[in-house]
Amino acid sequence: MLYHLFEWLKEQGFKFPGSELFRFISFRALLALLLSLVITLIFGKRLIRMLSRRLGGETVRDLGLAGEQQKKGTPTMGGIIIILGIIAPTLLLARVETVYIWLMLIATVWLGTIGFVDDYLKLRAKKIAQQQGVAYVKGDKDGLAGWFKVFGQVGLGILVGSVLYFNSDVKIWREYSGKPNPSDTSIHTRVVDGIEKNFVESKDPITTIPFVKGHEFNYSAFLPAAVREYSWILYILVVIFIITAVSNGANITDGIDGLATGTSALIGVCLGIFAYASGNFLFADYLNIMYIPNLGELSIYIAAMIGACVGFLWYNSYPAQVFMGDTGSLTLGGVIASIAIIVHKELLIPIFCGVFLVELVSVMMQVSYFKYTKKKTGVGKRIFLMSPLHHHYQKKGYHESKIVTRFWILTILCVLFSIATLKIR
Repeated sequence: MLYHLFEWLKEQGFKFPGSELFRFISFRALLALLLSLVITLIFGKRLIRMLSRRLGGETVRDLGLAGEQQKKGTPTMGGIIIILGIIAPTLLLARVETVYIWLMLIATVWLGTIGFVDDYLKLRAKKIAQQQGVAYVKGDKDGLAGWFKVFGQVGLGILVGSVLYFNSDVKIWREYSGKPNPSDTSIHTRVVDGIEKNFVESKDPITTIPFVKGHEFNYSAFLPAAVREYSWILYILVVIFIITAVSNGANITDGIDGLATGTSALIGVCLGIFAYASGNFLFADYLNIMYIPNLGELSIYIAAMIGACVGFLWYNSYPAQVFMGDTGSLTLGGVIASIAIIVHKELLIPIFCGVFLVELVSVMMQVSYFKYTKKKTGVGKRIFLMSPLHHHYQKKGYHESKIVTRFWILTILCVLFSIATLKIR
């Protein structure tokens, strides 16, 4: 919005001191991060009071974990703070007409709405029980049905996959070694370090393979030549799987104060570097990675997401004054997955989202092994003391602050390793 405002004023003959800075993505990204921090820090406290007053606090199950009873009454649905911290700076500072920006804004509102309704239904069930004078016991069926949340994630996957595959503004540039045909409009010529290079514009469903030279893979290669025209179906299915898995992984990770929030902020730094590098022609050429036109604008959205997470962490760190609820965790997981797909780094998700992956797998292992042993022996056995994994360490006597800090350190290592793949191949 401000970018277009200053451009319009410039066309009208008005020029304000410092307005030229808004032409630079790096400046607008930094401003988005700062503005997001200000919004979450200043308005976060007011929203927490409002949530506590109107919706009441969280009900905590008795799981035998240290300190869990102290969390009773803590307001939830704090993900609203994160969503506001993302959307407001993005609308103000990014070029909203860019396909990647409006797609991510839709994804944010989409998953935020699903999480909000789920959290609201849980709180309403508690209020109804209180009005009836019945002791309320939190249950899994109080919120949205599990299938409905999955349906929403699948719907977002279809939207993201369809836009990235079919939208004419979504394209990548790769270096072209042959002799270009002057009439071919898909060939672009640029001078890099005094050398004239040709680049071909492509819309193929391509992803980046880490650690491999010539590190690109076309999803259509999975299909026989006769049916490759239907590669969009395979691509959309892959997108659906990734968004659903990462969104649920983030949701499961949000079990102790500050864990999902801090982890998401660190992952955001990684994705921001990928987006800025692939969206900048000179950086993309130097790193020998695909150049994605207009992708640099996504750095502004990511910067706002990082700022929103850090600002929310002010209130969500131990002891938490507010929980993000499904409103925040589903949203953060979904947008992280969507950004990774947009920057063609989805195969790196198991690395930089390593904490989400381990938490999700720990639950799957625990449930599967319990059911298997119960069927075989009649008595269900467990691999972990409790799942997800962070609860296992709580059962072992670790303080949740120590668990969170160590998971953050592991995420930092995963992020640094993922960034290193830009050159390691």
